[in-house]
Amino acid sequence: MRIILFGSPGVGKGTQAKILSETQHIPHISTGDILRNAVKEKTELGMKAAEIMNKGELVPDNIVIGIIKEVLKSEQCSNGFILDGFPRTVVQAEALDSLFDELNIRDAILVHITADENEIIKRLNGRRACKVCGAIFSLTEIENLSRCPKCNAENSFYLRDDDKEEVIRKRLMVYQTNTMPVLDYYSAQNRAITINGLGTVEEVNQKLISKLKEKILVA
Repeated sequence: MRIILFGSPGVGKGTQAKILSETQHIPHISTGDILRNAVKEKTELGMKAAEIMNKGELVPDNIVIGIIKEVLKSEQCSNGFILDGFPRTVVQAEALDSLFDELNIRDAILVHITADENEIIKRLNGRRACKVCGAIFSLTEIENLSRCPKCNAENSFYLRDDDKEEVIRKRLMVYQTNTMPVLDYYSAQNRAITINGLGTVEEVNQKLISKLKEKILVA
């Protein structure tokens, strides 16, 4: 399976990516993570990205695409992948398609996970992060805990700025304006499926797998 995971902040993309990665034995490629790793490993593209980020500027699409290319060509992606966090614009989608053509990848499917806006706000506003290790938890996961389950730091939980309601609403507006056209781009090519992200994690995953199998068989 070659999957592009798509959806607004808070719909559960990360959770579903983790499950799919484990059950389908394919890597979860978070573009943010691979960018940071390229910088850490001091690859040629990573060093270029670091220089740009150190100036407080956004890394250009051509560098991000180059880093994605390095990963997709690696052995770990020989049986498929889950691409998360890219593309965010139609221009990026077109650049990604050019890369797919170059790598002879013809079966990538965009998986669009949806959720009600009020539910998204409730989910994100109900998260807490650890100041020390950065791990994120729901309030129910850390109820009555004073130490982080990941790093054991004490009294380290806090509400991130981008999980505050007013910020979430702005993020969702940006998503609707700038990112949603990506769905139209893939839908026009019959390369997209939509999954309702409401329900238990297991229920959503079952719907996702069922839709993917249906799409692959039809294709």
